[in-house]
Parts: sequence; structure tokens; C-alpha cells
Amino acid sequence: MRVGLAFWSLLCWSLLVPSAQATELVRVLLFQDVQRVDLSAGEGMTVRLSSGDERAFETPLIVTSLADGMVVNGERLQTEGVTVRGRQDLRVAVEGQIEAQRPDRPAERAAVFLRPLSQGATASPGPAPVPQATEPTGTMVVSGTLHVLRRGQGLMVINAVDLEEYVKGVVPSEVSSSWHQEALKVQAVAARTYALYQQMINAGRDYHLVSSIQDQVYRGRHGVDPRVQQAVEDTRGIVVTHLNAPILAAFSSTAAGQTEDAVNVWSKDLPYLKGVECPFDTNSPYYQWWTSFKIVDLETNLRQKGMAVGSIANVSPLSYSRAGRVATVRILHSNGELILRGEDLRRVVGYAVIPSTQFELEAVGPELVLSGYGSGHAVGLCQWGAKELAELGYHFPAILQYYFPGTELKDARLLESVSLSTP
Repeated sequence: MRVGLAFWSLLCWSLLVPSAQATELVRVLLFQDVQRVDLSAGEGMTVRLSSGDERAFETPLIVTSLADGMVVNGERLQTEGVTVRGRQDLRVAVEGQIEAQRPDRPAERAAVFLRPLSQGATASPGPAPVPQATEPTGTMVVSGTLHVLRRGQGLMVINAVDLEEYVKGVVPSEVSSSWHQEALKVQAVAARTYALYQQMINAGRDYHLVSSIQDQVYRGRHGVDPRVQQAVEDTRGIVVTHLNAPILAAFSSTAAGQTEDAVNVWSKDLPYLKGVECPFDTNSPYYQWWTSFKIVDLETNLRQKGMAVGSIANVSPLSYSRAGRVATVRILHSNGELILRGEDLRRVVGYAVIPSTQFELEAVGPELVLSGYGSGHAVGLCQWGAKELAELGYHFPAILQYYFPGTELKDARLLESVSLSTP
């Protein structure tokens, strides 16, 4: 990666940016399996039923689910869903997630992050000074419209929002708005590209994306400030492409040395998601960590996932990826042997417990103790690496094309309709 690349990428991009503006909507799942939804807006709301009928309601609006419809402000309606529009931003709050519908989540004892090395100082235990991306709480303020759908025993809340407004909600939820402006632009382009990719492959579903780390964190209008708005406007419409289509623009917090090949994480062998050197994120508060968990808890979690394991006798890394991460682990137990992918071990134990697959492991009494580096799957863009490169003077096109090799930056509004193929 050379300084000249940053200049030429910026120059070429400046010749491509069109002045026309277009509207693209994405559907984002905010909440699901809830029993009550409270909606409010500054100047009243219009509610459209699934039959197409429209009604005007004063705020606040309270929606609950029935076996054969919904109750809206005390009125029983024969409808599978309602679409709510407000003249101003909408505030949505939910209550009563149905316990049986919650995904299995192990009891998590989060990893301890170590303070980054500074001028040769020894790393010491301590809380990370900057929070990682956090999932939405039970209350959000959003632009666009809200779809409240009856699904199963509960309600699902989906935000249909303009793509650029969506990106404004993702950027400050994923990184700090105080970061260098070029780093904010990098995050904006990555978020926009990821959203369009998911829009294409999920076109037939109720929603394109979820608002959590399952896709990318979106908290509506929360945290949207002038710096975020400027970064999004400065990159309006820009996406990372391969073969004239938006890519799977994966990103994670801290690669800690080298990014990972997608094939080792998701079994997707994508040419633009190959690992690259990443020595730029050593100042990340998530660079180094330590964690432990009880072996009996691992047994319980594996059984909850349908794996017939007995009493575990030994857990050890079996193979490593090209980037040096644990690709597979061998678990010896009283019923035999289980080979588990490193990423699956993270999923079973908890992503907050095992921040990455770049770790060493040993048994200490009844516990497994792991010490490792990095945070996240490490595929594609490294957020803290992008921050450092921006501070070194690189512009957003060069940073993105470094982490996504073989790609081009284009304006999504100029792309022809393409048939997206995924492995």
C-alpha cells in the first residue's frame, strides 16, 4: 500500500461522483417476538392496515397482538400488520419479549481486554476505554416508516428507511463519531455496500437486515451528529463493487496482525475477502485479551446446540488458518471426539467471552483459560486499522481497496441491474 495509491484513488473517485440523487429503501428488523409496541410522533400518525385501509391516529399508538389480528389503541382490527407513518421521526418502544422465542444464549462472562502497548510498556489488565458496537435497546427513534407485523405468538417491528438515513444510523453505532473524517467515510461506504448486498439476497423476505451485530448495528437517530452526516453525504451512493455488483462488505473491530479469509469463517471463497496484512490496529483497546470459562458450561452449551457430548476430557486447537487463527478445535469427551470450527466455538461459548479465534488455550482445573488477540471475525475491513490509516493520511478509497483487494468503488445509482450470485 503506497501513499500514491491514496492520491490516485481519490482523484479517480472525484471524476465518478454524480450530482443526481435517488432514494433507495432498506427494510431493517428492529425487534421481534415482542408482545407490545408503543409508537409516537410529534404530529400524529397515519396507519395503513394490511387490507390497504388507512386510518389517522393521535399519538401515542399502542399495538398488541391477537390470535386473529391486532389491538390498536384498544380497537380490535382484523389485520396481519400495520404500517405507520409520521410527519416527524417515529419513536418506538417495545415490551414483553416472549421468553420461548429468545435464541439460546449461554451465560456470558465477558473477556477482559488488556490495555494496548504504549512505547514498550507492558500490557496490563483493565477495562477497554471505548465501547464496542452495542445492540439496540428497547427504545429507538427512527426516520421512515414502521411495519408492525404479527408473526407467531408475537410482533415484529421493521423500519423501512432511506438507505442514506440508514447509513447515518449505522456509522455512530459501529465506530466513534470522533474518529478521523476519512475513517467515518470508510465506515459509511462499507455500511452502505453491506446493506445493498443484503437487500439483493433478501429481497423476498420481510426484512433485508437486522439491527444487531448479526448484520451491522443500527440504532436509528441515536448518535447521528454533524460529522456523521457529513461523512455520509460526502460518500452518498458510493459502494464497493466486484464484477459490477456490491460486495459482501464484511468488517470487524480489530484484526490484530492479519485479516482472515472468508472461507475460513463462512465457507464463502470470495476473491475480495482474502486476508491482508494489518499491522495498523495495535492501539485498539481490543487488541489483546484474556478470558476463561467452565468446562461444564461448555458441555451444557454444546448439548443445547444438539451435540451429544459427554464429559469433556480435553480441548485443543487442531488446525490453524493462513492468518494464524484457530480454524478447528478437537474436543475429546466420554462419548468420543468432536471437531468444531473455531468460529463455532465462539458462537457456542459466546462472542463476548471469546472475542476472536486468534488465541492460545489451556486447561486450569475446571476451567479453560484463553489468551488472545483481536476482536471479531477479522474478515474484510478492520475498523481500528482503518482509523489508523486515516490518521496517517490515506483517503477512504485507498483504505477500502486495501482491505477489499480487487474491488472498485462505484456509485450505486449508476450500476446496471445485476444478478447477484453467491457461493
